[in-house]
Amino acid sequence: MKDQTSAKNQKFTTSVLKDIRDAYVRNTGPLDFKSRISEHLGDIMTIASRDVVTIPPTMSIIDAVKTMLNKGFRRIPIADAGTNRLKGIVTSQDIIDFLGGGSRHLIVKNRFKGNILAAVNGSISEIMEENVVSLNEKDSLKDVLDTMLKENVGGVPITDGDNRVKAIISERDFVFLISDVRMGKTVGEYMSRNVVTAPPDMPVGTAAKSMINNGFRRLPIIKDNVLIGIITASDILRFLGSGDIFNRLITGNASEVFDVPIRTLIKRDVIFTGSDVDLGEAAGIMLAKNVGSLPVLEDGELNGIITERDIVRAISE
Repeated sequence: MKDQTSAKNQKFTTSVLKDIRDAYVRNTGPLDFKSRISEHLGDIMTIASRDVVTIPPTMSIIDAVKTMLNKGFRRIPIADAGTNRLKGIVTSQDIIDFLGGGSRHLIVKNRFKGNILAAVNGSISEIMEENVVSLNEKDSLKDVLDTMLKENVGGVPITDGDNRVKAIISERDFVFLISDVRMGKTVGEYMSRNVVTAPPDMPVGTAAKSMINNGFRRLPIIKDNVLIGIITASDILRFLGSGDIFNRLITGNASEVFDVPIRTLIKRDVIFTGSDVDLGEAAGIMLAKNVGSLPVLEDGELNGIITERDIVRAISE
């Protein structure tokens, strides 16, 4: 679930970031992150990824999918090819919505008469989100946190005064920011307890619709009260976009594709944490294992889930 970020290898020079690392190294106690969040203009660029990839609105949907899969992106800004001015954004959920029977799938039914091959060769502008939540390169880190939480988005393009895309910032950048920094806040304080789960034999199509309708990016898979894996929107996109599956999808065998049990998409062992673990430690695990969430297990049973969004919320409080 690699996202569009170069935060790991950027050199952080602001006093905010230096103080965070120094506090950790000195082990002076839990970090009061809120008091260190800068409201200074331009601080957004200290952790944003400047090496941002954009695609033009004329690019076909299938080429956009290939770009996202090849780069490992969850979202990609759409910008005018000549000016690089921001026009929209597309996420893995949008693609699944389009292919998997969500509201965007009506485009396939109505405009393309159910012809998926023709539909995926249409332009990405057909399904992109035009009302893009974005920020200016002169905004602060506090502006980012406030915007992400208020607008319920996991990534925000950053533009200059002419609306040209200059960078992108995501929840993952904030996960890196507190990775292995003792926060004095535990997973149990911020995890979601009412977790929607799925049985391993649930069809991929049903799981996709559940994610779309509920605004989820991930779905824990439970068998006999045991967590056996987590499926993300990116996993479903990767499944639908893979060679043989995609060929079946566009040749009229979509029903058999979406009837595949969700358990077949599980590709990795479960990475989990406990409710008493410090958020900084949990962030370090997420970063090291390249995951966007950690199930919280107590006595072997799922007790909750901590996500990148939860970490952003914790930092903002």
